[in-house]
Amino acid sequence: MSRTKTAGDQGEALAARYLEERGFTVLARQWRCRFGEVDIVARSPEGILCFVEVKRRGPGAIGLPREFVDGRKRERLRKAAAAYLAAAGFDGPARFDVAEVYEEDTGALRVNCLEDAFA
Repeated sequence: MSRTKTAGDQGEALAARYLEERGFTVLARQWRCRFGEVDIVARSPEGILCFVEVKRRGPGAIGLPREFVDGRKRERLRKAAAAYLAAAGFDGPARFDVAEVYEEDTGALRVNCLEDAFA
């Protein structure tokens, strides 16, 4: 497994724990379909279905993690989310969040979650 994949998986696991600690229920991780992958699908404490894109950046990285969720990536996520909604038969409120995982110089990781990031 590549170092980037390992770091990404570690970031996704941390983001999932972060959400669970705040009352979210994680329904799926790395959910795949023909349109792409959704890193995390979770239900908020209010019942909103959240499609969470996780972006991790190391110390000294240029740009914010959210800046790497460009228009093309957003469109793939929208299509994958529509496929998830159809497969799950979910008919309720949904949104797209971005979980930014920052690696500090010390190696410590911290999460910043941006709710409704595509609005």
